[in-house]
This record gives sequence, C-alpha cells and structure tokens, in this order.
Amino acid sequence: MSCSGVTAEQAGKHFNEFEEEEYGAPVEETDSDSDSEFDFDDSDYEVEDPSIFFDEEEEKEEEEEVMVTRSRSVRMTSTPQKTPRRTPHKSPQRTPQRARARSRSPLCEAAAETRHGRWNTEKDADTAPVLSRFQPKRTPGIQLDVLAPYSPKELFLLFFSADTVKTICDNTNRYAAKNQARGKKYKWVKVDTDELYKFLGLLIYMSLVQLPCVQDYWKQNHFLSVLTPAKVMARDRFRTIMWNIHLSNPEEDVKNDEKKGTPGYDKLFRLRPVYDEILRACQAYYHPKREIAVDERMVATKAKTSMTQYMKNKPNKWGLKLFVLAESISGYTLSFSLYTGKTSSPSEHGLSYDVVMSLIQPSYLGTGYHIYMDNYYTSPTLLTDLARAKFGACGTYRESRKGCPRERPNALTKKSERGSVRWIREGPLVFVKWMDTREVSVCSTIHPAFSGEMVQRRVKDEEKRWTVKEIPCPTPIMAYNKYMGGVDLSDQLIQYYSAQRKTHTWYKNVFMHLIDIASTNAYILHRDLSATKGVQPMSHKDFNVMIASQLCGVDMAGMPKSRATDHTPVPIHAEQKAHKARRQCRHCLQVDKLRKDTSWKCKRCDVPLCLLLDRNCFEKWHS
Repeated sequence: MSCSGVTAEQAGKHFNEFEEEEYGAPVEETDSDSDSEFDFDDSDYEVEDPSIFFDEEEEKEEEEEVMVTRSRSVRMTSTPQKTPRRTPHKSPQRTPQRARARSRSPLCEAAAETRHGRWNTEKDADTAPVLSRFQPKRTPGIQLDVLAPYSPKELFLLFFSADTVKTICDNTNRYAAKNQARGKKYKWVKVDTDELYKFLGLLIYMSLVQLPCVQDYWKQNHFLSVLTPAKVMARDRFRTIMWNIHLSNPEEDVKNDEKKGTPGYDKLFRLRPVYDEILRACQAYYHPKREIAVDERMVATKAKTSMTQYMKNKPNKWGLKLFVLAESISGYTLSFSLYTGKTSSPSEHGLSYDVVMSLIQPSYLGTGYHIYMDNYYTSPTLLTDLARAKFGACGTYRESRKGCPRERPNALTKKSERGSVRWIREGPLVFVKWMDTREVSVCSTIHPAFSGEMVQRRVKDEEKRWTVKEIPCPTPIMAYNKYMGGVDLSDQLIQYYSAQRKTHTWYKNVFMHLIDIASTNAYILHRDLSATKGVQPMSHKDFNVMIASQLCGVDMAGMPKSRATDHTPVPIHAEQKAHKARRQCRHCLQVDKLRKDTSWKCKRCDVPLCLLLDRNCFEKWHS
C-alpha cells in the first residue's frame, strides 16, 4: 500500500479492521471516572511515535511525557485495564525483536504521513492560489503633470520644499544662539533659505567630487584644488553651518528629553520636521507598481546612541538600521522606518512582523500588492495575515520559524541532486525547497510550487569538465530573484553619489541620508518623466551635477570649457627697478624649497614666478 495515497479516515478504518481481525471487537468504556480511555497493554503492538494518537491541543502538554516514555514500549490491547496511565507492563509473549518488527507497520507510517503531510516533488502538480485583485489607490507611476517641464532642482525641491528648509533655518539659528551662549568662539550670522540651499548643493557637489577632507575643497594653488566651493561659500561659513545644523527646536528638545523613560519620549524628535516631510513626499509624488520589496539598510555611523547597531554581514557594519519599502523594478523608496531599539512592551508577533505591517499601509497603497522579503521577516503567521489583508507575499524563510514544516517524509538531503524540488501546500501557503549549490527555502502565497521553469548552471560532467546544464527551478524562487532586489537597487543608486560626511552626531547622519533619498527619488522621477515624453533621460551623474549647480546658483553656461589663456607674465612693479621690484618665487619656495627672487608675476593669479631661460617657473606653475 502506498503511504502517500492514504487519507486520515482510510488509515483509521484499516487500523480498526486490522485490530478487530486479530484481537476481536473493542470493548466500550463504561467507567467515566477513568483517567484515560484505555490503558494500553504492551504485549500486542508497539508504536514508535505515540503522539499521533493524541489530540493536537494536548501535544504541548504531553511533550515531556512522550520524551520520557519513548524508551518504553506502548502497546494496544482489546481489553481495557483500569490501572494508572502508562503503567509499565511486561509480557513474556512477545520478544523485543517481534515488537520492533511490528513498529514498522505501514498503517502507522500512513497515519503519520497523512497527519503531517509529506514533501512533494517537481513531478507532482500544484494548484495555483487564487490571488486578490490588484486595486491600487492611485494609478501606478508618477503623480505629477507629465507634460510640464521639470528641472532637476524642481524635482529635488519636491522633497525639500521651501517650508521645510525655512524650518531648518529657524531651528539652526536657535541652536547656534544657544551654542554661543555656552561660550563658543566662532562668528555666527543667521542663515537664510537661499544660503541653506547652497549648503545642500555643496553637499551634493562633494558627493560628485570626493576629496579626503572638507578643507581640501577650499585649498588654492594645490594639487587637489577645485574652483566651485570657494565661489559659492567661504570655508569657515560652511563649517559653522555644518556644526550648527539642527532640524528640531532646541527648546522643545529639552522638554522631550525630560520624558526619557516614559511612553511619551520620542527618540526621533530631533529628526521629526524633516523625517516626516521626506516620508510624506516619497508617498505623494509616486505610486508603486504591483511588485514591492521590504528590506533593511544601514546608515553608517558610530555615534554613541542606544539606536546604533552592529551587523557583520552589511557593507557598513556600524550604523542606524533603516527598514525600507521600495518598488522592485525602479528602486524608488516608498516608505522607511528607523529602528529605535527594543521597546519595553514587545509585540506578540515580534519586530519583523510589526515592521512589515507598519510599512504596508492599505490606506496609501491599496490592495493586491505582491510583497517580497528575506528570511528575517518571513513567517507563516505574517504571510497568512497579509493574505487576509489581500496582499500576496513571497520570501525565503528559516526552518526554525514557528509553523514551518520540519522533519517530514521525502525531504531534501545533502546528497540530493542539484535541481531537486520539494514542496508542501498548507492552505494559501506553499513551502518550497530547492537544491542549488545549497538548499534554498521559500514560502509564498502568490505562486504555484513549480510551473516547469528551467535555469542554466555550470556543472562538472563525468569527465570533470565544466559544462552548462539546465535544471528545474521553482516558480517562487524565480520570482524572488527577479523582484527582491528593490531595496538593493535603491542602495546601489544612493551609494553612487552619497552626500554622507563624517560626523559623530547621529541625526546629522540620518539628515544626510535623507538628502540621498531625495536626490535618488528625484532622479527616478526624472527618468520616468523622460520615458513618458519619449526623450532620452540624463545620466544619474549629470542629473546630480545639475541639482548641485542649480542649488548653488552656479551658471553652467558660464563655466570655462578649457583653461583660461589670460595667465600672462607682467612686471611686479614696473616703476621700480633692481631688487626693490623683486619678490620670492612661489614655485621655488613651495616645490623646490629654495628662496629665489623674481621680478615677474602672473597677471591673473597675482603670484610671483621665475621667468628665465634655465628656470621657467611660470610654465611649471600653470602646467
């Protein structure tokens, strides 16, 4: 009899017939005060796993007793004995060898297999689940007038509006006044909106032109010299703004700090004015297509705060953890949530469950979306609740998660052939295992287990030569590989031109990351607008160059296209002669460490330089 084709009713029926045939009909119980329905005699039949005869609700309570009695035999008899439950009873009629032979009855194996389910293979057909209809709240795509011309600066200002920047200016001025009252010695002039936009433009410029430290951007006549920063803002002014940049009201900060240890304390209070505005703008100007992904990213910092995390598998191992919801195809950041540490009242389902549920907002998204996630988030409870909320979900899972199938018959082993597939369906959930170079486990409420997809892999043949071979690949894993990379794509776009600068203040690190989110999302909007109009979009680099130049007020048309030609030598003092008209050559002093006098200088640079046949410092200085 094939165990895989026996139902629970059939297994029970055959088991009763088998019992009646050998031992006679069972005697009905008449003593209602008995502790157990029957006291099993150990002389007739041995069961390897007695738990299959108990109710599921009693399993947890009986678990310890089952472990204790596993070394003893549990047997059935046709005559009920009114003795204490699980009393050991020795019988000379059966030898241990005979009892062990009985324990391998196919009927018991069938009952266990029917109850727990077995792993199916790729040859077994699976029925695709019924999916919820895709009903977004708005038409997916850009929520702007697609025919209007938007400059890079205008797209960036959708996220950093004038009101938001005005709030930052007011709070920065308050914070600078507070610092000066503490005895800070630097000079401070109130910052206004135009100047703060220039400050943001310089941060984006520095993401494009990367130098070792901030001071290098203002060095003159140096190997690392650049022209733009000095034309936009003085070095000391940039540094004082960086020292004093503050997003929240300092007076309100004090009131919030007094609430530490109470439910009213907000760990993100110093970020709130900008954090909430950027989050609102991310959702206002773009609506995602059906496939979205949830993942986390690290905002690099070693600031001394309870929110700082260490994740050894991330490129930035130290930092603040940001949970992100992004569109899978474009990488557009839709929503985010900064992890603030363990709470005093943890949720019933855990952090990973709460994160996904907080990022998925039906009031904003709609229903019918397909959510992809990694094994940190995936659990049967989460996927079932998402299915009830009319969201499909797919993700890798950890076998240790509660509700995931373990120790089922016909499972994959380490010796399973590459491309082997195993799957189990439990209601809307399908659990799939696939053997690639290692075992991959995925759970989904969207896909059938296997639809005939094949992938190519390089393997060694019998003669140890590398060859390309097609192997089966489950449908959920194909979809996971295609759509899970939304947050990774967003991270990649951000890391190309990141405005992050080294600082030990955690909220400044997050503020600069919000600038990265704004500029990256603005570029994705530009790319989609260009596709709608049928024109070629700018590259990511050129788009950021335009944002920086327009914020700084630098006219790109007026920038020199080649080196200026008005570097001409002129006498230092034409009316004076001999040594009175001489000054020390700058090139000889800085490069050769020599003191050489010259009567010539560069008209444009106003730098004294030697101009002799055997010592032409003028040419060397400008080359």
